[in-house]
Amino acid sequence: MGSGIAQVSAMTGYPTLLYDVDDKMVQKGRSTIEQNLRALTDKNKLTAEKRDAVLGRLSYSADIRDCTADLIIEAIVENPRIKLDLFLRLADNNPPDTILASNTSSLSLNALAEKIPGPERFAGMHFFNPAPLMKLVEVVRTKYTSDSTLESITRLAITMGKTPVLCTDSPGFIVNHVARPYYLEALRLLEAGLSDIETIDSLMEATGFKMGPFRLMDLIGNDINYAVSESVYEALGRPERLKPSSIQRQKVAEGSLGRKTGKGYYRYE
Repeated sequence: MGSGIAQVSAMTGYPTLLYDVDDKMVQKGRSTIEQNLRALTDKNKLTAEKRDAVLGRLSYSADIRDCTADLIIEAIVENPRIKLDLFLRLADNNPPDTILASNTSSLSLNALAEKIPGPERFAGMHFFNPAPLMKLVEVVRTKYTSDSTLESITRLAITMGKTPVLCTDSPGFIVNHVARPYYLEALRLLEAGLSDIETIDSLMEATGFKMGPFRLMDLIGNDINYAVSESVYEALGRPERLKPSSIQRQKVAEGSLGRKTGKGYYRYE
């Protein structure tokens, strides 16, 4: 997700830094972006000249001291403690008017904001996977977010060619709250032995869904999808209808996270 957002930013025309604490992940992100741009060039959707201009706007680092910008978008693991630690370091490394945005899928942004210096410059900017292709961006307002911060993030999303939808901080925001039954009911059918993965996916795709629930979970990443289910379940008081699936928990435990690990509900070459 981070490399996808960086690609979108650079293709829009902004000088962009892709940072990760692990240089191997930085280089993986770089390779992914370069492969994506090559594919666009091969399909005549991007000229070689424009591709080279995009690559020239990108830089990469595993040193957080390089992370200084007008706006920083966080897209790391769905763990509030780790996210907060990153934002505190970013706040310390940047002027007070730097906008800090989180790409979290479901964590409480209010809880993060109240611990971040200058919470008025903090908001959610939730992209969807794959970021270069998906048009929707949830712009999430906390109870601290200023109007100017919200306006800046919304304007940026539009400039990027995205469709921003404004919402206030709540469990799962809009999309992930509404989407929980799509995944959970499919998993319950599988748990009960009432159908199999391929049949459920094929039926849902036949009714008009672009991807069945299992293919979509593999695309998103089972670790991310399960973390969102856990977050929404806990935040709403643990209702039985939103209880996370033991099947998905097992997938996460064994490292079968989907496309990014080569296997999930399906296998990928």
